Amino acid sequence: MGVLCLLVEFFPSRFARLSVLAILGMTAFSVSATDIEPRSYSNIPVGLNFLIAGYSYIKGNVTFAPSVPITNGKLEIHSGVLAYVRSLDIWGKSGKLDIIIPYAGISGQAEVLGEPRDREIAGFADPLFRFYVNLFGAPALSMKEFASYKQDTIIGVSLAVSAPGGQYDPSKLVNVGTNRWSIKPEIGISKAWGPLTSEVAAGVYVFTDNNQPFQGNTLEQDPIYNIQGHLIYSFGSGIWGALDANYYSGGRTTTDHIVADNLQQNWRVGATLAFPLSRHNSIKLNGSTGVYSRTGSNYDIIGIAWQYRWGEGF
Repeated sequence: MGVLCLLVEFFPSRFARLSVLAILGMTAFSVSATDIEPRSYSNIPVGLNFLIAGYSYIKGNVTFAPSVPITNGKLEIHSGVLAYVRSLDIWGKSGKLDIIIPYAGISGQAEVLGEPRDREIAGFADPLFRFYVNLFGAPALSMKEFASYKQDTIIGVSLAVSAPGGQYDPSKLVNVGTNRWSIKPEIGISKAWGPLTSEVAAGVYVFTDNNQPFQGNTLEQDPIYNIQGHLIYSFGSGIWGALDANYYSGGRTTTDHIVADNLQQNWRVGATLAFPLSRHNSIKLNGSTGVYSRTGSNYDIIGIAWQYRWGEGF
């Protein structure tokens, strides 16, 4: 979830910032190009509220442009997120609204001109607001009506907006916020066969310019195109698991009319397991790893999230 920048304050390279920005934010409720979030387009009863607290640990390598004398970049991120979700009735269609506040602590090491350097930083990342509506196959239902609902095919759309509200200092290369807006429209399709459900979603991230980049005037980024797929199995009693995959491409950056050789092309795979603790509480575990990265920036993620739900019918 998250939009985090590089850990190497001591060298003036905007490419370094974006090489890490493109790989971070992989909590269970992440908001970057690396999102892997199953069941985004499932139907839920209207009038429910969800409070979510999550934690994820990210560790991996960072690869820089050949023109940048930074090598052996490694990072660790301890990321937390607090989110509120409300299920909605949108003119008879089911929908939901997400409000997500991420926080991250980042530490990293790299060699600059052969000399080892360390960097640590922590702060709030950019908040995210996300709106979903299921256009087909998922009518708005009360808790009582939902008891007899059986999913077949669902087609939905969503719009995510990330605002520049995170920690940002233009005099520093290392920042947790990005000092810009991002918008992601997406379409998703979910199909159920008894306890097995397949889900595919495709979207595009569009970014405004950062007009206060470190040692520059304007930082631009091309759109990032994203597709993710999930195979989800319901074990009953509220327990479900998923196998997840995600591909994204694009995101080449331009700083003061100079185009960087940092086109992103990445494959990731992962798994998710969710189970209830009680009527109101549940836990979700997730993990993912990189399969292929054009820039060589590979990393692993493990995460856990607690969810509390309440509302009409509970």
